[in-house]
Amino acid sequence: MILHSGEVDLFYEVCGKGPDVVLLHPYPCDHTFWLPVVPFLESRFRLILPDLRGLGQSGLAHPENGEPVTTMAQLATDALALCDALGIGRTAFAGCSVGGYALFELWRRARERVKALAFFDTRAGADGEEGIQGRLQAAADVLERGPEWAIGQMMPRMVSAYTLGARPDVVEMARNTMRRATAPGMAALQRGMASRADSLATLSSITVPSLVLGGEDDLPSPVAELERIARGIPGAELKIVSRAGHTAALEHPEEAGPVLRDFLERHAR
Repeated sequence: MILHSGEVDLFYEVCGKGPDVVLLHPYPCDHTFWLPVVPFLESRFRLILPDLRGLGQSGLAHPENGEPVTTMAQLATDALALCDALGIGRTAFAGCSVGGYALFELWRRARERVKALAFFDTRAGADGEEGIQGRLQAAADVLERGPEWAIGQMMPRMVSAYTLGARPDVVEMARNTMRRATAPGMAALQRGMASRADSLATLSSITVPSLVLGGEDDLPSPVAELERIARGIPGAELKIVSRAGHTAALEHPEEAGPVLRDFLERHAR
């Protein structure tokens, strides 16, 4: 389905029945990232699965001057606009990686709309100067060399070394969630992530039930960062998934799915 919202068209799918849960996928995937965990949730919850702007089948805003930038504020606004269109007031949200960055921004802007939060394989701190320059270079590289090249470069950081070496089916599944990404969309989101706000000070303000889940072999969001988020949010629950990288929900849905379902059963109804 398509939501015609302001400057971009947003693609989304809805599945299941029950209390609403909005799931925001990581970069550079699309909503199909979440499909492995859907069977654990759809009998109990209505799942809202959007493609983030510029990724999957969602549109990208093109400014009259300058390069497009997909900001965390735009992603948060998109999620709220989708909730408005579907008649969703206060609900639970889950976000992986950049989806988590967007949730920090959403909390700052509209905490009254949030029933519970689940952060997957993400981090609260902003990028340092080296990280910012790396993202800007990645944006330039994907425009020059194309998405397939960029995805190939990213794979060792997206999945664990175990998955990369022993689970080719999961690696292919991960690639498939990224293949609809375009070079302009990927570049715009890299620029937006480079400029995102630091959310460390936001952690202590989060007063809704929260879950932090990630892979023990996650390179972009290592366990120390996940523990930092869990310590910072009062009462947050922490789950580390073994032999998983930056895509724990996709690599081990049989573990991540039930953990998320249990959390939502207790806090999203």
